[in-house]
Amino acid sequence: MAGGAGSLASLWTEVNRCGQNGDFGRALKAVNKILHENKDDVTALHCKIVCLIQNGGFKEALNVINTHTKSLTSDMVGFEKAYCEYRLNRVESALKTIEGISEQTDKLKELYGQVLYRLERYDECEAVYKDLIRNSQDEYEEERKTNLAAVLAARSTWENATAEDMGLPESTYELCYNAACSLIGRGQLSQALKKLQEAEELCRMSLAEDSDMTEEDINAELAVIHSQMAYIMQLQGRTEDALQLYNQVIKLKPSDVGLLAVTANNIITINKDQNVFDSKKKVKLMNAEGVEYKLAKKQLQAIEFNKALLAMYTNQADQCRKLSSTLQSQNPGHPRPVLIQVAQLCREKQHSKAIELLQRFSEEHPESASGIKLTMAQLYLIQGHVTKAGDILRSIEDYKHKQGMVSALVTMYTHEEDLDSAIDVFSQAIQYYQSEQPGSPTHLSLVREAADFKLRYGRKKEAISDLEQLWKQNTKDVHTLAQLISAYSLVDQDKAKALSKHLPSPDTMSFNIDVDELENSHGATYVRKKAAKVTGENAPKEQGQGEIKKKKKKKKGKLPKNYDPKSTPDPERWLPMRERSYYRGRKKGKKKEQVGRGTQGATSGATAELDASKTASSPPTSPRPGSGTGSASNVVPPRQQKPAASGATRKKAPQKKKKGGKGGW
Repeated sequence: MAGGAGSLASLWTEVNRCGQNGDFGRALKAVNKILHENKDDVTALHCKIVCLIQNGGFKEALNVINTHTKSLTSDMVGFEKAYCEYRLNRVESALKTIEGISEQTDKLKELYGQVLYRLERYDECEAVYKDLIRNSQDEYEEERKTNLAAVLAARSTWENATAEDMGLPESTYELCYNAACSLIGRGQLSQALKKLQEAEELCRMSLAEDSDMTEEDINAELAVIHSQMAYIMQLQGRTEDALQLYNQVIKLKPSDVGLLAVTANNIITINKDQNVFDSKKKVKLMNAEGVEYKLAKKQLQAIEFNKALLAMYTNQADQCRKLSSTLQSQNPGHPRPVLIQVAQLCREKQHSKAIELLQRFSEEHPESASGIKLTMAQLYLIQGHVTKAGDILRSIEDYKHKQGMVSALVTMYTHEEDLDSAIDVFSQAIQYYQSEQPGSPTHLSLVREAADFKLRYGRKKEAISDLEQLWKQNTKDVHTLAQLISAYSLVDQDKAKALSKHLPSPDTMSFNIDVDELENSHGATYVRKKAAKVTGENAPKEQGQGEIKKKKKKKKGKLPKNYDPKSTPDPERWLPMRERSYYRGRKKGKKKEQVGRGTQGATSGATAELDASKTASSPPTSPRPGSGTGSASNVVPPRQQKPAASGATRKKAPQKKKKGGKGGW
């Protein structure tokens, strides 16, 4: 027994020494020897769990905890159990384990904050980190502030929440990076880009102090900052710069699969329906193992949406329908999966089915009906059903009184020559703003547009109420008063005369304007020509004293030399010769013998004798039809169409331009 006790003591000494040195592998071997002697030793079991966790054996550690539940209580190994579950991505189980522990230590609160962040419960997570920063003083304060800044950035990005200024320092590149993410969530892109540039400088400075860090290691650490910079450039419309920076991040092959997935997804959004082969390669990065545990739910949702859109762009209709149906089942109230299905149906020219699908979704989910109905109206317009599109737009309660919607509806009804419906749209919008925002600029602008519309289409009687309302708002508006008088002149002339008294007198309306200068200005459509002033001998004389201007006599046309006044002219003389009734064609003359091209002095008779075509004995030069005696070279091959090069488009050759002159080739 004494020897056994001595061996156990030496084993515990070795466990303690290896733990202090960080050699948890040797410590685990010593602990296993202790447990071989006493398998229920609680301290040895606890040490084994710690050694397994330090060596990354989370499943083995959790198995030991679950096997010895009687001896290992939750207060003893609750933190280790929750940490193993967290690292195995069993976040819900880790939360239950933490909530079941009675004593809440600082390290347990740290883990609790990490679990809440993974569950995207940012409000509770923020409260946990605030409590830790307020009630603890140790060397981990900077890490806690970094985590709190990450929570604030996540709230700003995913919940559109405006976080309060916590006064967090930006002394490290992690804190500076999180501050930039918060600015992106608030839409302050220029400030965010400057903040990311500061984070890059801080990162280079801090990593340059470590002599073991190579340039590749520094670039790998900067990859997340560069990817966020590219995202800002993409939002600003600088897609070429963003694409170049994204590709640099991909070439570095960082170990963070979440960063690679987000970068690849953003490249696909830039490519859209172009460069689909590159997009297909990037999908592999989005499907890497463990991506779902590294990204937020909205990031994963966006990736799945883009996969469905890429399937549509690559003409994979079945794959697109499958992915969009899965997305719809996972997100039943989200309109985007339905819109993807509708886009695929429109590519297949099935507009009626697309409209039915949109109608069904808008009835089932009225909270998303506004955007869906806009798409329905667009499809009706594509089909040429303008009236149906207008009815759909008027049924959208959120938008039907907006100025842009009123303008679109009036344009559509005017195109269909339905003036009554157009005026009704104006009337409803004016009544709405009369009750909600009377006298506002929007209300008065709608009244003005309605009056102008009615006057433009001859509805002066209906424009009277609108013009009166406008004139009451501004009695000094002479233009509106004139329109009102013109409208009343058709209905009530006494009223028109009474209103005419409010017109300003001609004296007050006269302005010091030079009429000649106004007519000769650049904006005048008609310029009155002034008579040139003539002095001296060229001055015109008074009427009756000067000579009368003689009129020029018209010269008679010359007659042809062979003109016979007694003969009647040919009635077909205006027609071309070939179209005249007596045209018989051109007479063919005798064939002249061609002069031979032999030696000088050769006669034409010799050429006739040497002409083999004039001898009866000369055989035919080509086989007769059906003889089958001709040679293969005389057979004309069928015309073949030349194939174009695969994958290439045929370009038109540039035309040459003629140097000088106005004319071109």
